[in-house]
Amino acid sequence: MTENPPPESLFVAAGLPAGEVRDWLRSRPEGTTSLDEDRERYGRFFARGTALVERLPAKPSRTERERAAAEALIEAGRRARGEFLRAHAAAAYDALTANRTRFVRLEALSEAAAGAYPGLVPSRVQLERETGLMQRDKDGVEVDQGLFVSHVLADERAGRHLCHAMLLPRAESQALLPELEKRGALELPGARLERRGRAIHLAMRNPQVLNAEDATTLHGFEIAIDLALLDPRSEVCVLRGDPVSHPRYGGGRVFGAGINLTHLYHGRIPFLWYLVRDMGAVNKLYRGLARPEMDPEHPAAEPAEKLWIAAVEAFAIGGHCQILLVMDHIIAARDAYMTLPARKEGIIPGAANLRLARFVGARAARQAVLADRRIDFDSPEGRMVCDELVAPGDVDRAIDERVAALTGSGVVSAAGNRRAFRIGEEPLEQFRRYMAVYAYEQARCHFSATLISNLEKHWNAASRKLHA
Repeated sequence: MTENPPPESLFVAAGLPAGEVRDWLRSRPEGTTSLDEDRERYGRFFARGTALVERLPAKPSRTERERAAAEALIEAGRRARGEFLRAHAAAAYDALTANRTRFVRLEALSEAAAGAYPGLVPSRVQLERETGLMQRDKDGVEVDQGLFVSHVLADERAGRHLCHAMLLPRAESQALLPELEKRGALELPGARLERRGRAIHLAMRNPQVLNAEDATTLHGFEIAIDLALLDPRSEVCVLRGDPVSHPRYGGGRVFGAGINLTHLYHGRIPFLWYLVRDMGAVNKLYRGLARPEMDPEHPAAEPAEKLWIAAVEAFAIGGHCQILLVMDHIIAARDAYMTLPARKEGIIPGAANLRLARFVGARAARQAVLADRRIDFDSPEGRMVCDELVAPGDVDRAIDERVAALTGSGVVSAAGNRRAFRIGEEPLEQFRRYMAVYAYEQARCHFSATLISNLEKHWNAASRKLHA
């Protein structure tokens, strides 16, 4: 059912041409038909709405009337996109993936959708127009990417196929594997790999900002995960934070400070970053690498996976806390802690809402997400998350002992046990349904005014130094 359009007077008061406004209002499709026909009908409506928004001044320079007109135009277009996607998301996905015979990663899928269904998601030109703007100065065209992915994931066949695509090793990883095999070590943006005996160590790196995650680190981190899992000479993986440059930590290691909030405030975190991170890098830590010819949960799928040992020093904040929830064994320094400051940031903490309650219970999980509860590892709840508590100076020894214990008795059953636990606690279908909700809700959070005010209030973001 089509909702009543906003009044023409709202747009004319903002200085928009009455004739163009009437053309736009009249072009609003009345219900859906076939995919091909609706591509044209809805496409015309999207294009006219976008053209009207572009006639207005840039967001920071708009008057109150211009702001109201822009918001009404954007919201009317978004409602129409939702209507189109409710009818055609699965068919559009099938067309973009040759009836699910091709695996297309999220980044390429969104770009392909922009070309095949003009106006449905932002084009490269629209995205480039907002690149470099402060987060508060963006119109949030990327919210439509979240709406599109949400509808794709909501369809069981399309959504599962997309999850499968994001679990495949990246082409860059396959290309770098011979170098890792030869040298036994590799440095990537945001990550460092080193094979030590029968373990491969992955260090998360962003030393100037306490190993925070951002657009400069994600691709290198995911490639490093791929390589750690593909490396034929190691049996287990170790994940920890690299030493940091902050004087407070004296060159010591920090597991990680979560998302780079300064980059977020300055508009340097693209929306798809969240989805690529959680459906790609973090999900690979949990599920291993899928094979293209077989569903990841088929009994004979045999994904490339290894046990992951995490070593937590200092703290695991936000996204780094989320990573701990997919680890197999966690060693924590006795003075370390974890937090999920989602309320103060104004975003959803990845898949922590899905996973944290399995460790600490539903009430403590809600307190962590909704009330900023800090969980010290040396506490009853913290001990439910970690496996070993050690003195801060004993972390290296504890890692070596755990690697020896795991590899000394053989790890032939490790992958099978991981899969058996996983199918009971979080089957891929459950993850797909969660991400369908997360994709759109996180998009709305990412471009909300609340996010900006939270960052200014709780992070003092306006005065923070921006590191490249």
